[in-house]
Amino acid sequence: MSKILYEEKKEKVKAESEEFLIAGEDKSYITFTKDSTKITYNAIDKTYSFKNPEEKVRASFYVELIEKYNYPENRLDTEVVVPRRTPSDKADIVIFEDDEKKNPYLVIECKKDGITDAEFKQAIEQVFGNANSLRAKFAAVVAGHTRTVFDVAGFKPSERETNVISDIPQKYGPAPKYRFFKGVSEKDLSVVPKDELMRALEKSHDTVWQGGKLAPTTAFDEVSKLLFCKLQDEKESTITKRGEPYKFQIGTHESPNDVFQRINKIYQEAKIKDAEVFREDIRLEPKVIYSVVEHLQSINFNKTDLDTKGIAFERFMEDLFKGKMGQFFTPREIIRFCVKMLNPQTNQLVLDPACGSGGFLLNSMDLIRNNAKNEYPNDATEQYRMWHDFAKENLFGIEINDQIARVCKMNMIIHDDGHTNIISTDSLRKFDEINDIHKRFKKDYFDIILTNPPFGATVKSTEKDYLDTFELGAKNKKRKNQKTEILFIERCIDYIKPKTGKIGIVLPDGILTNSSLQYVRDFIMERCQIQAVVSLPQFAFSHFGAGVKSSLVFLRRKGEKETLENYPIFMAIAEHIGYDATGRKDTVNDFNKIYNEYQKFRKRPKSYKGC
Repeated sequence: MSKILYEEKKEKVKAESEEFLIAGEDKSYITFTKDSTKITYNAIDKTYSFKNPEEKVRASFYVELIEKYNYPENRLDTEVVVPRRTPSDKADIVIFEDDEKKNPYLVIECKKDGITDAEFKQAIEQVFGNANSLRAKFAAVVAGHTRTVFDVAGFKPSERETNVISDIPQKYGPAPKYRFFKGVSEKDLSVVPKDELMRALEKSHDTVWQGGKLAPTTAFDEVSKLLFCKLQDEKESTITKRGEPYKFQIGTHESPNDVFQRINKIYQEAKIKDAEVFREDIRLEPKVIYSVVEHLQSINFNKTDLDTKGIAFERFMEDLFKGKMGQFFTPREIIRFCVKMLNPQTNQLVLDPACGSGGFLLNSMDLIRNNAKNEYPNDATEQYRMWHDFAKENLFGIEINDQIARVCKMNMIIHDDGHTNIISTDSLRKFDEINDIHKRFKKDYFDIILTNPPFGATVKSTEKDYLDTFELGAKNKKRKNQKTEILFIERCIDYIKPKTGKIGIVLPDGILTNSSLQYVRDFIMERCQIQAVVSLPQFAFSHFGAGVKSSLVFLRRKGEKETLENYPIFMAIAEHIGYDATGRKDTVNDFNKIYNEYQKFRKRPKSYKGC
């Protein structure tokens, strides 16, 4: 292979976490046909179809055994016939202790990434049967990043827990106590692409979900707790110092309870420092935690590219919550457009009083992160300081659902923090009550509000004591009830700074058109300048469980004594918004054109002719 082609392929494969395949081909351990449909293991002259996902796992691990674990190529074999078992039973890979290949040492069963826990357990029984029949000392099951290695010779044939070892021994040596060490070359955690990260998260959720034993959202909660422990282990030197073995892993001959005790210690200590992230203890059995650790232990979340882990986690959340809890998720195309329209700056405070999973806040952070790259193109440290300080000090969120508030905090932590100013309460409560929870949630305080408030719910005066504190509630005119979205309008206006504060809010079209709601429109115009209204298609939120026709409304709060004569308002209709009614991607997106037209309007609002 030419050096240019090699480098091109290296980059491509590296992105797919298949670097061992590159090394194997480069060093002639393996050879592919031109169309990459078949693979040959050169030392044993055996050829197989490379279309099979399990073959890809086997090929990569075969090279890893040679390159990383230093086993002689001439002592490896594939598809080894197992005596005393059915003819179809063959061991995927066997390492022998001798050149004649008469004394099996390690037997390996290879499975595709993403198999279920039940399938993984079945593979364990299969490899034990093969290892015992071949009288090998060790056995291993490899399914992508989920790997388990057993000491077969030193334990009873039925043992499946105390004989687990942390990793395959290096070239016939002793089993290592631990496999992963912080900051130690060749022993540190791996950075993975988003597809592999997604599979690891999905496997973890399925393990915790236990086939329906827990509700999907409860299972997500528990996975988040364990993921939080893993991130703490990776980031905090007070938990694991450089050169030490990571705490979030399975050591040789450790029981599920041993692993649980170590991880629970991380959780309990972190919970004391940051009680707002998780208030409850881990509610999983040690065996379940043990399995999740198997799925996640080898992955380096901290060093995985921010976009990669952010997208993986958001897709993971969407798949779990869409439908049942779709009201907590605003489509990212709408979020990005709103953030772009209000364009937050590093010195501005951004609030979402109905923050859900944190989409508006995270996209505001991403905008600042991109600005930091442009401002400090050659200074990664300054880039990080700029956007990380913004995330930590300038992003605020309120979420009424405690479980979703934890999802938001976890989402922020995955994105390298910013969870400090997320609180769980009712945004419509009295100001002093919210301020008692967090001192920085004050009236007339924020520069920007970006939000998609809950629609359709009714606040009754008999149920909530705050209705008469709102002018749109019962303060000026006695009302027995009021819609939440109407109260949210007033609350948003009260939260932002007079004269300069701006709001981007999703509102049902009824507020903009119904004659019975003229008093709401009058209230908005009395206190704000309406800068833009962008009508959304009927299906905009249907994929997320809501079908109310809505618009995006952009406002600027007036100064205390500010009056405005008749002024132009930018109006637009978005028919294509980057996805269709089924949620599939639409290559057409009117938001880009609308944004560009709005910039023209801002420069010359009175002479703007539209398009």
